[in-house]
Amino acid sequence: MKRWRIAASSQPIDPAVVTDLLAGIGTPQFAAHCLAAMQRVLPVTFCTVFAVGATGRLETVSAASSYGSTAQRTAARYIEQRFDRLDPHMVWLAARARPRQPQRWLGHHRGEELEDAAYRAACYGEVGIRERASVLMLQPTGQRAAVSFYRSLAQPEFDADDFAQIGMHAALMADAAAAHGRSAVVARDAVEPALAPRLLSLSAREREVIGHLLAGRSAKEAAREMAIELTTVRTHQYRAFRRLGIRTQKELLRGAATMATAP
Repeated sequence: MKRWRIAASSQPIDPAVVTDLLAGIGTPQFAAHCLAAMQRVLPVTFCTVFAVGATGRLETVSAASSYGSTAQRTAARYIEQRFDRLDPHMVWLAARARPRQPQRWLGHHRGEELEDAAYRAACYGEVGIRERASVLMLQPTGQRAAVSFYRSLAQPEFDADDFAQIGMHAALMADAAAAHGRSAVVARDAVEPALAPRLLSLSAREREVIGHLLAGRSAKEAAREMAIELTTVRTHQYRAFRRLGIRTQKELLRGAATMATAP
């Protein structure tokens, strides 16, 4: 388990990588865009994005994998069981003093190095993950974030060339993650405060559906925008409402309206 400062890089970046990252800012698929971008330059299986505000509040959670919704389910479990308190990168970030200038670090650990058996099993062993390499970001304002890439047991271990590739793209990822984090805060603050923390427990698809409903779209319109069946939207809506503790779209919009008119 190790961490080291990322040096500034002047190497040119593939425009397609830049496009992938920028297209994900402010969307529920941000981690999927990060994953697609990094897969252009090295093999990785999962991507997670965790961001914590100055108060220590978990503000951004996004996950994606090459294997369906595996990463989203694992991230939901991570949140529910508060594995951020055991995650060595997030714990390390929380313990750092606020820097005078933005800092970027590269962190690496293998699943076998994690001490907590439950965390190790849920986020590594049960999903076949071998190791994780992360761009770790600290802002003078107190915000902290980790954009992490994971390799499965079927893939080779990260080596020096892989770390160099991640480091070369670190500044771009940091800027994209910061912009995405600001978008997430705006979206979170658009709803009733009591609902905001619960948004983090939703899956990526559930958050996407809620986003369309908050925009005033009907379930049918959301289905058309998302290019999925109406019954699938209804299923995501039902699950999201149950987790948010509401029963109707009117209740969701009422919370948004209350925040919009608050002094």
